[in-house]
Amino acid sequence: MRPPACTPAAPIDQPEMPEGPSVKRFQLLTAPFVGQVVAKVGGSSRQRNLKDLKAKRLQDSQASGKNLFLAFGASLEAWTVGGSPSLTIRGKADNGACSLSLAQEGQEEDVSQLSPKEHSMQRKQETERSVPDASDAAGDTWKWLRFHFGLFGSIRANEFSRANKANKRGDWKDPVPRLVLHFNSGGFLVFYNCQIHWCTSPAVEPASDILSPEFHRGQALAALRQPMPICYTLLDQRYFSGLGNIIKNEILYLARIHPLSQGSLLTLSDLESLLDHAVQFSTDWLHKKLAGKGLHYQIYLKEKCPLGHEVMQGTFGPQDGFKRLSWWCAQCQPRVPPEGNDPKSLKH
Repeated sequence: MRPPACTPAAPIDQPEMPEGPSVKRFQLLTAPFVGQVVAKVGGSSRQRNLKDLKAKRLQDSQASGKNLFLAFGASLEAWTVGGSPSLTIRGKADNGACSLSLAQEGQEEDVSQLSPKEHSMQRKQETERSVPDASDAAGDTWKWLRFHFGLFGSIRANEFSRANKANKRGDWKDPVPRLVLHFNSGGFLVFYNCQIHWCTSPAVEPASDILSPEFHRGQALAALRQPMPICYTLLDQRYFSGLGNIIKNEILYLARIHPLSQGSLLTLSDLESLLDHAVQFSTDWLHKKLAGKGLHYQIYLKEKCPLGHEVMQGTFGPQDGFKRLSWWCAQCQPRVPPEGNDPKSLKH
């Protein structure tokens, strides 16, 4: 018998991919290494051309939404007299070279849970997908790496991640880094559980990045007013780059909006409130991360909301897209239109 789509929330350990605030923190961890030369390359990645990073200089570090971009160059020609990186992208940006579909971005897996055979197959596929060295193109001074982080993905500076509990097989094994960059200064960066791709330039869209000063509220509001469940739109990286499942659940509760409410039926004031919470929550989360403080959830992973009501849980997503878990309070977040009154009968 098929279980109902919406059930009372139960305790669950739900790992999530790093969202915008986490990736911005990763970018800030890499920033002190800009200007340094790579002395040695390590890690489990089998992409042969990553070894070419040896003797390259880290020229720039940028974050956009859920993606981190690092630029490497072979000489000091791209540097100003003052020693700061001078970012000049030669030629036409090929954003397609850096892009993954939203479905791909939502389906990365925790490699620490893979069997040895599965891990070997994944490494083989990664090697086969390696692309030619981006610096081979005439006139390219820098080459860029795009990092997209999966479950438990992270970056460490001058330290390795250590196991704090046994894995599903009962082993106390430290996570295996995908890439390790040792610099001539003696410091190093460690990258865990991430997809790494070469690209000609960073695919940066500040108008859609919720942590960017150039975030375009008008564009975001227009997207939210589409005739579809609001929880679908919030995870659309074209309009809300960096906004992930944790932020989605928290801001919907703060704005008192049901995840399946249709955006086109919500009031403008409700949508404005939701947008305010999206920006404020993301900014506050980043500040907490930088201060080394944890995040207190209002609804995400909870069995009771702050007012003591039972929290519901369901898995929602577009029919042809990735499904994500949602937590909400039926009393604090009434659905618009009420369940059963929607003539189109929303599917989930």
